[in-house]
Amino acid sequence: MRVLGLLLLAILWVLVSLEGTVSHGDHPFSKIAIHRILFVINDLAYVKASPPVLGLKGQSSDWVTLEYGIPNPSTDDWIGVFSPANFSASTCPPETPRAFPPFLCTAPIKFQYANYTNRKYKDTGKGLLKLQLVNQRSDFSVALFSGGLLNPMLVAVSNTIAFANPYAPVYPRLAQGKIWNEMTVTWTSGYGINDAEPFVEWASQGGRQRRSPAGTLTFDRNSMCGAPARTVGWRDPGFIHTVFLKELWPNSLYTYKLGHRLFNGTYIWSQTYKFRASPYPGQNSVQRVVIFGDMGKGEADGSNEYNNFQTGSLNTTRQLIQDLKNIDIVFHIGDICYANGYVSQWDQFTSQIEPIASTVPYMIASGNHERDWPGTGSFYGKMDSGGECGVLAETMFYVPTENRAKFWYSTDYGMFRFCIADTEHDWREGTEQYRFIEHCLASVDRQKQPWLIFLAHRVLGYSSDANYVLEGSCAEPMGRKSLQKLWQKYKVDIAMFGHVHNYERTCPIYQNICTNEEKQYYKGALNGTIHVVAGGAGATLSPYSSIQPKWSIFRDFDHGFTKLTAFDHSNLLFEYKKSSDGKVYDSFRISRDYRDILACTVDSCPSMTLAS
Repeated sequence: MRVLGLLLLAILWVLVSLEGTVSHGDHPFSKIAIHRILFVINDLAYVKASPPVLGLKGQSSDWVTLEYGIPNPSTDDWIGVFSPANFSASTCPPETPRAFPPFLCTAPIKFQYANYTNRKYKDTGKGLLKLQLVNQRSDFSVALFSGGLLNPMLVAVSNTIAFANPYAPVYPRLAQGKIWNEMTVTWTSGYGINDAEPFVEWASQGGRQRRSPAGTLTFDRNSMCGAPARTVGWRDPGFIHTVFLKELWPNSLYTYKLGHRLFNGTYIWSQTYKFRASPYPGQNSVQRVVIFGDMGKGEADGSNEYNNFQTGSLNTTRQLIQDLKNIDIVFHIGDICYANGYVSQWDQFTSQIEPIASTVPYMIASGNHERDWPGTGSFYGKMDSGGECGVLAETMFYVPTENRAKFWYSTDYGMFRFCIADTEHDWREGTEQYRFIEHCLASVDRQKQPWLIFLAHRVLGYSSDANYVLEGSCAEPMGRKSLQKLWQKYKVDIAMFGHVHNYERTCPIYQNICTNEEKQYYKGALNGTIHVVAGGAGATLSPYSSIQPKWSIFRDFDHGFTKLTAFDHSNLLFEYKKSSDGKVYDSFRISRDYRDILACTVDSCPSMTLAS
């Protein structure tokens, strides 16, 4: 009986843990009772922010120092940063004619408790705090609140602070175009098409400068599908510009900078960046690819910590920046920044990854925290996107899909073919996405591009995550049913997924059976597909089942990312690295010839041919 009781407790713990892991709990901003804020300005309370002008050296992020005080301090007093600086209810219209906005109609873009770095705050009522701000196209003000998050009372507001040029072009994101010799550059600014002409000035190393015009997109509150994205989480996203740099020479180094020509003849410039053009499909050269999911946004100043994201997310970002000279392209396979409907967080995420995304293509996949919202056509009727329903991800990042609302696409990088699925839309046999997946897998020339990789957010393959094991599926329901015959038929080498926040690697597998007993060095045909979960780049870690299945070769309950290195057409290295130290903790190699790919295995070739 005692054993049964312990077993029930263990199951209950897993279920509780899973609920927090799957839903990630409430976003910290959602814990602030915006609708209950009272104005109780106290003449003896104050907040002073300095310097008043940020980014004087052209930088798009800067630190602000806050001095504040209050006559009756409490441990639940908190500081909120708001942007625009005027955040009163009069600045936002009600959602409907009969709905009245609260005293505050917008969530802060970040917050921190007043005693965070001030041990004696409760006694003295005085504090000092440093926060990092990024350029978000408007000014800022800082507010001091008493009463905690549930009964907030606004007691003091700081002076206004702003970046030297709040409209400046910022946070360039590279992405592969629709053909191999095309690179796209996407960035954000405060200049609409009625304010300035956006372009990129670029050149090969030592070549003449060229200018390519940019297209401009934006969206408004009505583009959002629900709260908080449509209500207190809304913030003007500015303008998102995309340029297509065409007819690039393979592997050549290019410089570029973002520009806006104002209609008075003035030019606004970004700093100069560099990138290397993609290799020709099939080109035999060393090619290095980083893949991970679920990184999220961290805060260097420790503010509004969300489910322990800071350590993992910032460590992963730091490791990639440090090793950038050894990375050619990055795939972030869903759950990008976990803004969950608080639009301001996308600027902060693109600022965080700027050193990476401005240098190598940063390709993304759609995850539940970007897309899912009831009644909007998503495969899952949950509310994980916070009302964004895909709009932010589809606009902030470029991917070479025919229709960005259908977030599946293929892209070639040298000896690699990547087929990226959208698990938030139906992938089952007979659907539009299924037909795309089969075409992507079937159309690759494996003699030239031997390394065939399938990527998606949710686990459609294999995972011993505790939640999946409890469901008895070891994957999303219906995940493998339609797709495993495609993976086997077209001999997909590796299928990689996020969503589950840990690392796991399987044997080469087909229909739950290991097709190769080797664990580290595969020679010749795999006869199955290796499945990898790489969703531990930053989000709260997910527990495994207590029993490790036979097909599970390696599991790690830690933050990390994966790297593929193709040395040539016959040799591939896979590595799993921890974000904490960048060291390799799991790896395997594949060595084979073209004839090994042509050879028939179970369900990969017709059972009879005319010749036989």
